[in-house]
Amino acid sequence: MFNNLSNLGYGLVTFAIIIGVGSVVLVKFGGSLAECATGFTYNSTLDKCSNGTTAFDTNPTNTEWVNVNYLTGQLGSSGLAGWTPAIIALSVGMLFLGVFLTRGKRKI
Repeated sequence: MFNNLSNLGYGLVTFAIIIGVGSVVLVKFGGSLAECATGFTYNSTLDKCSNGTTAFDTNPTNTEWVNVNYLTGQLGSSGLAGWTPAIIALSVGMLFLGVFLTRGKRKI
């Protein structure tokens, strides 16, 4: 059973790395696509269009940036990464159920 748990751990770490790298790549890609209104410049630190004062920071409105920003959200906590606790609980529960179900069928 512990062998299965270590394999589950490796899978979850790989899953987390894929989500992390994917988020970074999408944020950088979205920043390269961002187009701001006249008088605004894209601030990659804030991920917003800025005209020098933080009171008037806005999001870019071009279709490309909006779509990449949506994908970043779906990959992050409001999307795929949000399912991680459920995946962990289901996997561990199935491992324990498997141990208890196979224990009853063994002959001594």
